[in-house]
Amino acid sequence: MFLTDLVQYTVHRLFHKIPWLWRFHAIHHSAPVMDWLASSRMHLAEVVCLRATTVMPMYVLGFSEPALYAYIVVVYFWSAMVHSNVRLNFGRLEYLIVTPRFHHWHHGIEREAIDVNFAVHFPIFDLICGTFHLPESRWPSGYGVINPKIPKGYVKQGLFPFLRPHQPTATPADAKESTD
Repeated sequence: MFLTDLVQYTVHRLFHKIPWLWRFHAIHHSAPVMDWLASSRMHLAEVVCLRATTVMPMYVLGFSEPALYAYIVVVYFWSAMVHSNVRLNFGRLEYLIVTPRFHHWHHGIEREAIDVNFAVHFPIFDLICGTFHLPESRWPSGYGVINPKIPKGYVKQGLFPFLRPHQPTATPADAKESTD
């Protein structure tokens, strides 16, 4: 899980930095409310990319099928938990494993929440790379994306990344630069 988290951290940052990848990932960030369902609000192409860069290498390296299935189950349950609207304080544990408050800051609309907390399981990657952000005893004031032009509906969101935008979809990095 440690090695797959390193891969996911890297892929996740790329989805935030590269504008055409951001168009896929923006669908996930467009959820205006953080709850367990927000974890499954993802474009199919992003899901395929994430599993291809994590599960496929595990398969090629010879991990057994039960181990692969267990990994996938843990990842999906963990994702639902960190996106949930459970507002518990996990204390020092928040520096060892990703918790709801840690991940909520990744989805926050505040300027301070832009391009932070990319880790999926272990915040150590954010600590090492300087992207760790966890203000003591605070939660973000809201959630969503900078550009509210993400369409509603499964089919429209599925097509969204492939359609030529009328205006560019701002990446989180663009928004941070424009406010600095």
